[in-house]
Amino acid sequence: MTENRSESPRVLILGAAGQVGVELQRSFAGFGSVIAVDREAFDLADPDDTRALIRREKPDVILNAAAYTAVDRAESEPEVAMAINGHAPRTLAEEAQRASALLVHYSTDYVFDGTKREPWLETDEPNPLSAYGASKLAGERAIQTVGGRYLIFRTSWVYGPHGRNFLQTMLRLAGERDRLSIVDDQIGSPTTSNELARATRTIVEGALSEKYGSTENWVGLYQMTCSDAVTWFGFAQAIFAKAAASLNLHPPELIPIKTEEFPTAAKRPRYSVLSNQKLLERFGVRLATWQEALDQVFSALNSTP
Repeated sequence: MTENRSESPRVLILGAAGQVGVELQRSFAGFGSVIAVDREAFDLADPDDTRALIRREKPDVILNAAAYTAVDRAESEPEVAMAINGHAPRTLAEEAQRASALLVHYSTDYVFDGTKREPWLETDEPNPLSAYGASKLAGERAIQTVGGRYLIFRTSWVYGPHGRNFLQTMLRLAGERDRLSIVDDQIGSPTTSNELARATRTIVEGALSEKYGSTENWVGLYQMTCSDAVTWFGFAQAIFAKAAASLNLHPPELIPIKTEEFPTAAKRPRYSVLSNQKLLERFGVRLATWQEALDQVFSALNSTP
């Protein structure tokens, strides 16, 4: 990348209206020229539409925060999930390579089957249990096959102050029910859109300025989550403790249940904690603990009119 491009890069954010896309816009504000588009502007499942967008905007960086994220619905429409999560990343990678642009793509802990009982490594063999997980794994592999300048960040249990997510669902249900049954035998690392965006900005800035050396030194797949782990039940407890203190919300009674007591169309991994050691060693980047990140989200909620 030339010095001029690294000084004032054109950054294209896909999925601008989603929870990660919103935070990426905030994080990359003032970082060159930011173009943010959502599904109203183009169809990610349409390769021609995607190619036309990228060739028109001529980005130096493509941040792909667009995805099919309806995990259970994907079981009944796997072709749609695969088109967006599996096939579209190949098109993005091809166009990024054509333009010598950097592609940043987000994947998921659901590429793993959850049978391990220690944090998953990037080198562990994926074995997705769901159509959603399979589609995200296909996207990872498509980008790796094309090559070029890319960063794939696997993350987990994403939530934040914006969009549809577990925290927002809990806060909504608290106003509707006196008791909530929450799964207590699935373990993961809740990760905020805020922390993802912050870390992405740091790494992209470093890559463009050659802080990490030449492309071959940093290109690849990394896992990026908040640290520490918890069950969905434990996460819900923490959410309501914060909500009671900062939002004056009366928490419902929480009932811990097993996965089998809450059947869903898609199977979830029982243990999907991801190791972030490679991310730390390569980029010197560490995300906040999930507890610290939850505090940040409630601070954002409290500051929103």
